[in-house]
Amino acid sequence: MATTEVILTEKIESLGAEADVVKVRAGFARNYLVPQGKALEITPATLRRINMLKTKRAEREATELNDANEISRRIAKMKLSFELETGETGKAFGSITTSDIAARLKAELGGKHEIDRHRIQLERPIKESGPQEIIIKLHPDVSATLHIIVKSKGAPEGEAEAHAAHEESEDRSAGGFKAKAKARHQA
Repeated sequence: MATTEVILTEKIESLGAEADVVKVRAGFARNYLVPQGKALEITPATLRRINMLKTKRAEREATELNDANEISRRIAKMKLSFELETGETGKAFGSITTSDIAARLKAELGGKHEIDRHRIQLERPIKESGPQEIIIKLHPDVSATLHIIVKSKGAPEGEAEAHAAHEESEDRSAGGFKAKAKARHQA
């Protein structure tokens, strides 16, 4: 397997950023990177061009950081509410995923900023109602905290609040331990 070194002219996620000298397979460089204009072969003329690419990279990174800081400030001010379909017993029939949050953020930010769902730090989909805090990694140096409120949709209004208050009082009476509700079968 022959390898060659090339200078990248734009940011490529798996390889590097502008002005990086990377070692890739010769066929990948010859058939894809160089014809697409994503890389340059190393010659004395292209080595002189590295300085221009470095300034281009610095400008891009500065604008990305400024954009991330601005979006972070806007997200910190937001308080989104989601409705979760629940049954009579309060059990959720679905969940709120990173895709749902990303779509809602895009709509709230005016559609011009799209946040990749992989940047939203969510251990598992949200299946319970109540307030939640979610970390969003916007940039390697910038992260934002999004506050969301999850409401149940299927349970009657007063019943859901009474159920939550009842569980809270059970928690206190059980010494901080929450006992599981026993299933009651009707014949």
